[in-house]
Amino acid sequence: MVRILKSLRQLAVIFILVASVTVAAQETPPATSDDSDWTRVVRSSPYWVSQGVFENILTIRRWVLKESGYCASADRHVLYDMRGRFLAWISDGEDRDSTQRLLNATRKSLYENGKVEDWVAGETGQTGYPFALSCDQPHVNVDEAVARYLGTLPADRIWGAWDDLNFADSGATESLHDALIYVYEHRSNQNRLTLPQALPRHLAGQILIESGAQARAHSRANARGILQLSPAALSDCEIAPDNFWHRLAQIDCALRLMNQNARNLAPVFQQRFGHLPEAKRDRLFTLLLVQAYHGGAGRVQALLDDPVLAKPAEYFAANHERFTAGDIAFGLIFHNLGRDRLGLASLYYVADVQLATEALCRTAKLKSTEFCEWKYSTN
Repeated sequence: MVRILKSLRQLAVIFILVASVTVAAQETPPATSDDSDWTRVVRSSPYWVSQGVFENILTIRRWVLKESGYCASADRHVLYDMRGRFLAWISDGEDRDSTQRLLNATRKSLYENGKVEDWVAGETGQTGYPFALSCDQPHVNVDEAVARYLGTLPADRIWGAWDDLNFADSGATESLHDALIYVYEHRSNQNRLTLPQALPRHLAGQILIESGAQARAHSRANARGILQLSPAALSDCEIAPDNFWHRLAQIDCALRLMNQNARNLAPVFQQRFGHLPEAKRDRLFTLLLVQAYHGGAGRVQALLDDPVLAKPAEYFAANHERFTAGDIAFGLIFHNLGRDRLGLASLYYVADVQLATEALCRTAKLKSTEFCEWKYSTN
């Protein structure tokens, strides 16, 4: 996304950070004949470059969400490599075309100065490399979303009934967080959920990222409510249109969809990654469930069992000791960018959810609770 600047006098300022590259032997994935210029860069990158990618992307996305770091000014782009490592930033040009020229000049300079091994010019409809991310893009105000989620103001606290759920009452309203825990525990006690222990925390993060915890959030794609569910998904959960916005119904439906995705993905996931240590395995499965919520369980399953798309998974499964669960989750996508409609937005969503959960678990109300017990685990 490119921002049109107000001033013709603005200069591009480039700051380069050099990071060392760990050298390791790794077979290079084969390129295919239908690869475009930028995807050829992706295909030719060895799988080991995913070491550290999770934390690197979190850093960049944190700048965007917090409007901090190299994104303290919205009229900038940051550039990063296949490992998610920050390379440079530019001040945007006066219009879309001039910004693109600045980005391409920066890409070429990074290549000529040995910061990257290849570069690809970007243009309309064509991704460039190193990758570029605009600091000016729609994003939730995390602090405000956290306050709404925790029911800081009386207007943000809720009560109500849905199906066999009865939560709080008009004289003693409670927070959205309390509602999520109530629904999760109620359905778990009914043996209707089989989900990783950390999943509710990530679902809380999704509420923040999807809607800013606003009950009437409504997207251009007609996704609705605190969890931005489509009318089709809500109907699958047997929710009538009059209750599409109902927050208890939204949480109940999202948990139901997550559980369905978990059932569908568990066999192939277990076959591919069942040998990982339990904590690492659960962490990876949780991240993939978040990804499935965003992009569909079918795409995630293909990353695990498709003859072509699962090549990275095969490598990471055999060499998991060298990667965190987050690195593996991101590596599965990074090395398949441009295939099966997989794009950088897939990575950004999971990163943003992770950052939102961390924000929740830094609050006085939640940081010492069981809900946040494994808040910083990236095994």
